[in-house]
Amino acid sequence: MLRYMLKRILMLVPVLLGVSLFVFLVLHLFTTDPAMMMLGQHGTNEQAEALRESLGLNDPIYVQFGRFVWDLLHGDFGRSLMTRAPVLEEILARFPATVELALAAIFIATVVGVTVGVISAVKQYSIFDYLSMIGALLGVSMPIFWLGLMMIIIFSLTLHWLPVNGRIDIGMEPVHITGLYVLDSILTQDWESLKSALKHLVMPATALASYSMAIIARMTRSTMLEIIRQDYIRTARAKGLKETVVTYKHALRNALIPVITVIGLQMGVLMGGAVLTETVFSWPGIGGRLVDAIMASDYPMVQGTVIFTATVFVVVNLVVDLLYAWLDPRIKYS
Repeated sequence: MLRYMLKRILMLVPVLLGVSLFVFLVLHLFTTDPAMMMLGQHGTNEQAEALRESLGLNDPIYVQFGRFVWDLLHGDFGRSLMTRAPVLEEILARFPATVELALAAIFIATVVGVTVGVISAVKQYSIFDYLSMIGALLGVSMPIFWLGLMMIIIFSLTLHWLPVNGRIDIGMEPVHITGLYVLDSILTQDWESLKSALKHLVMPATALASYSMAIIARMTRSTMLEIIRQDYIRTARAKGLKETVVTYKHALRNALIPVITVIGLQMGVLMGGAVLTETVFSWPGIGGRLVDAIMASDYPMVQGTVIFTATVFVVVNLVVDLLYAWLDPRIKYS
């Protein structure tokens, strides 16, 4: 197990290095000159040249990349060109909002997806099965930003049930403990803040969960169909066990091994894929800040955000791999 774990950890190094190189080259070769963006329309060429020189943008690109990697190895993500604040501080300040959104989305996707997948497998070819698989197909195909806009129109602008955007009502922020408003509200027993945080969280979390929910539902259904045809399931039924015991204790327990892998991978996807959701719902996470940085050609902020998100993604995948290997020892030798 230790050898398997070390092998997986070493594989992270070339992945993160490749992501760093790709992002660095794309930003430096295909984006607007940040010096002119910072100076505005009244900036002169002489001022822009002096600013580029002070920022090190006139150095050869391999020198800039080497400096970037060296700073990363020392935990220095640089400073934002627009705010001049440390990039890592800005990311960490917004990261709890993204984590809360991703956790809520994966919770919704897991509960609904696994439940729908199990029922569809048990009631194969029923009306519920057909409708759920059609819903899963729509969930995979439907753009998140379109779904988010439709939810805002229906539940906010038409029915007035839920707030349009933001993370919580102004002035109702709970005492900062973890940065996760729902958890902080529970820890401090601030039920009004909890109610407000949940109302703001419902729509963006549901919109973000739609794709993962469909993937989990389809995976659970296909795995359950394979498991319930096994001999030991027939034996359990022949022993006179209740159908619920056969389904949930024997079949689902074994079907969850590949489903756990999918859930873990989707958690990484949600962490990195919340950009559109955060933009549509004005959610103050790192995704919305990334969009602003791209529009402003803020190299350090874009690079730092992408590297940070990629690191979280690969770490989540590593944890899933280790958990999978622990659940199924055969994986360590494959």
